[in-house]
Amino acid sequence: MNVSAMIKLTVSMAIFGSIGFFTINTGIPALELVFVRCICATLFLGLMWYFTGGHKTEAWNKKEVLQTLLCGVFLVLNWVFLFKAFEEMAISITISIYNLAPIFVLILGTLFLKERLTIRGVLAIAICFIGSIFIVGIENFQSIDQFIDSGFVWALLSAICYALTMFTSKTLHSLSPYATTFLQTIVGIVMLLPLCNFSVFQGLTTTNWLYIIGTGVIHTGFVYYLFFDSIRNLPTIVVSVLTFVDPVVAILLDTILLDFSPSIFQSIGILLVFGGIILTIVKPKKEGNPSKV
Repeated sequence: MNVSAMIKLTVSMAIFGSIGFFTINTGIPALELVFVRCICATLFLGLMWYFTGGHKTEAWNKKEVLQTLLCGVFLVLNWVFLFKAFEEMAISITISIYNLAPIFVLILGTLFLKERLTIRGVLAIAICFIGSIFIVGIENFQSIDQFIDSGFVWALLSAICYALTMFTSKTLHSLSPYATTFLQTIVGIVMLLPLCNFSVFQGLTTTNWLYIIGTGVIHTGFVYYLFFDSIRNLPTIVVSVLTFVDPVVAILLDTILLDFSPSIFQSIGILLVFGGIILTIVKPKKEGNPSKV
């Protein structure tokens, strides 16, 4: 096992777990924050790509470039919806819904790649569905408008877009991670530039700017550098397990720093969602295969 890669991935997930806390302290709306994030990521990862010499050996493939650009659209929408959800819901609840993405990947694989949906997969989907109902607390909403305004829809859309990001990037092989992310964040800049309201940047405090720059440089540039530098040197199962560091840190920060206190039903819902996700990513050992000692 590559210990260095494990440490890098764990650190990247732990840092990313604090993104919700940073987001709500930036003082700007989701769309403008994602725009800044795309600029920071483009500059940071573009420079890393250049100085490591990766741009000289890049294997460009027209089909993969187009696929990466489509993936970039989903990635940017994922960020926008996630940050909008943070504006409306507690970080813990948002992150729990957001982490339904692997379940949506499972469903997409069944619908479009004709992958076989096992009983285990169906059970995981059912558990996560029940858990999400417990988390959002349907009984607390008196109307459709109140339900939509709760932020649940934004969190769900972010999970779907994250799943589409993972789904469309599954067959990317020739492009390097640096080139892939560079193209995706360029897409974000082009998409969001016409929609940005730059007046929101007026009157911001020094603290606001520190959180904004931190979200862009630390949570995007530095985290993605650590992530890409480690993920290719670790088995899929290890990567899947270590990604749970992200929601754990997010929920701890939400509880300790922001005094979030989930209800009993919400706590049960969170446990059900993560239980269903674990059921999805941890594959059972095939019968008849002796375990290695």
